[in-house]
Amino acid sequence: MTAFEPRNPGYRAAAIAMFDGQPAMRTLGVSIVRLAPGEAELAMLHSPKFTQQNGFVHAGIITAGLDNACGVAAFTLMPDKADILTVEFKTTLLAPARGARFVFKAEVVKPGRTLTFCEARAFAEHEGKTTLIATMTGTLMAMLPRVAASPEVRAPRA
Repeated sequence: MTAFEPRNPGYRAAAIAMFDGQPAMRTLGVSIVRLAPGEAELAMLHSPKFTQQNGFVHAGIITAGLDNACGVAAFTLMPDKADILTVEFKTTLLAPARGARFVFKAEVVKPGRTLTFCEARAFAEHEGKTTLIATMTGTLMAMLPRVAASPEVRAPRA
């Protein structure tokens, strides 16, 4: 893993505040376990409310955890006042999501001014074993504040 230098010295507080502003993650019971520049680890406990017809945690829930882990990891490298939005992702499901606890680990592969590319893995902890259950690659976009154009720039040209 490459060591990245955050562009926002307050990246940790900013990433936590961004994460805490997401009602969806609270609903799923997802929490931040670890943060470092370009890295994030999230976790959630099993809930029967999130299972599909076979009793496994639904792929959409696992994907949401992976996507958010990528987002938090990418956000740690974004400048102050930036916001973040997922542009695309691909998830590969490798094993049934069966476990008492699920961990989502993401790291930035390539940060950019606007787009950041991440990779993530989801693990299920079940009966004393940890199993890799899914992987994700994702691209996330820094949404930077727009600077209002001066009146001279906005004036129509003759």
